[in-house]
Amino acid sequence: MERVVEASAVIVGSGPNGLACGIALAKAGVKVEIFESSLIAGGGLRTEELTLPGFHHDVFSAVYPMTLASPFFKSLPLHEHGLEWVHSPAVVAHPFDGGTSALFFRSVKETASRLGKDQNTYESFFQDFSNRSEDLMEEIMGPVIHAPKHPFLLSHFGLNALRSAESFSYRFLDERTRGLWAGIAAHAAIPLTSLASSAAGLVLQIAGHAEGWPIPKGGAKSLAAALISYFESLGGVIHTGVKIDLVDQLPKSKFIFFDLTPRQILKIVGSTLKPSTQKRFQEYKYGVGVFKMDWALSGPIPWASKECALAATVHLGGTFQEIKDSEDGPNLGKTSSAPYVLLCQPSLFDSTRAPAGKHTAWAYCHVPNGDITDVSEKIEKQIERFAPGFKKLILKRNILNPSALENLNSNLVGGDISGGLIKGGQLFFRPAFSLTSPYAIEGGKYFICSSSTPPGPGVHGMCGFRAAQTALKL
Repeated sequence: MERVVEASAVIVGSGPNGLACGIALAKAGVKVEIFESSLIAGGGLRTEELTLPGFHHDVFSAVYPMTLASPFFKSLPLHEHGLEWVHSPAVVAHPFDGGTSALFFRSVKETASRLGKDQNTYESFFQDFSNRSEDLMEEIMGPVIHAPKHPFLLSHFGLNALRSAESFSYRFLDERTRGLWAGIAAHAAIPLTSLASSAAGLVLQIAGHAEGWPIPKGGAKSLAAALISYFESLGGVIHTGVKIDLVDQLPKSKFIFFDLTPRQILKIVGSTLKPSTQKRFQEYKYGVGVFKMDWALSGPIPWASKECALAATVHLGGTFQEIKDSEDGPNLGKTSSAPYVLLCQPSLFDSTRAPAGKHTAWAYCHVPNGDITDVSEKIEKQIERFAPGFKKLILKRNILNPSALENLNSNLVGGDISGGLIKGGQLFFRPAFSLTSPYAIEGGKYFICSSSTPPGPGVHGMCGFRAAQTALKL
């Protein structure tokens, strides 16, 4: 039974963590109001006709590896509020030169069976984690400092997660396996030689084997709509088109939460914080940016490896070494000449995304934070490398560089989609080192519930849920 609290709360920001926070509070009997500066609630969960009428593109996020793996989101009846997940036959496709590819399936055995001499190594490592994925996700999405319920499972994961992605790749002998691993690990947007650069890749891979990397039918907006509908069914209220510049603009309430990064929080409440808190927030580091493109296409992408049509997500970058080199550049302030590209082709599996016979595609690559270089030709060249004839299918393209992304969503500082650098201390302790709660600002004067807190980036809502739980215990 949920504990009833006679209180009220306001949340600034309606992204998935803000909504998760609101839902958790409302379920506990708290009266919740969310204030969103955009005219559309949902934060990064938006779908719009960015190119031509009838072509529906996800403006920010598009594929959701962590949503079904999230202990909190998994507990919500979102299907009763219109959410329908779409799974492609393969989770990820990773093409190579010469028309070959490696495929990542939900089945560990099926994935391993196509990896040649790495079959036994891959299967023996990932099957155990896949079988116990719920226990593992509960541990790694739990409080940073806690007594683990499954210490041996967590330590086994942790010892591998702390390795660099390059070091982890040495367990594989086949270049296809190493390339597949590089594409998944590179989601972290940090050098593959960095300590703990395996962490994000392992979480994504285990989640993919356990739950898949689904897309919402109708686009990201469908996930937002379901979360909003459930939140409102609990009595929650959302105000859109209301930009909060100062905390005094908010109504009086017991709890004030920010689904924002430290930079935005400082602008709103900085003058009310201690100098030491201001300093910690000012020193918060942001990661590389992304350069994102959407296309309206006259037909499906003509992959040289036909198997790429089995996956909603395709990683383009070739070998481990190529992807490693590509990811080094943005972290050194340079744009890569052959960027690693993350591509989604949702219309192959969801007919609501484009007119009959037509298709959409979405892709991005990593660039230096705030960089204004136009890398659209480099992205399209990388796609053309593995899908000759792609450019001939383009009816219209839409480009969002880091500056444009930040203008659309202020949390995307310099185009950083992770809510801050996920490297070093910020991998574990966000927004600053704390032996108490990372969510309570100055003991509970305010709360932060964004991905700038543990467990970090990904559409899982756990940052919002943990922030709400922290407040309810005070």
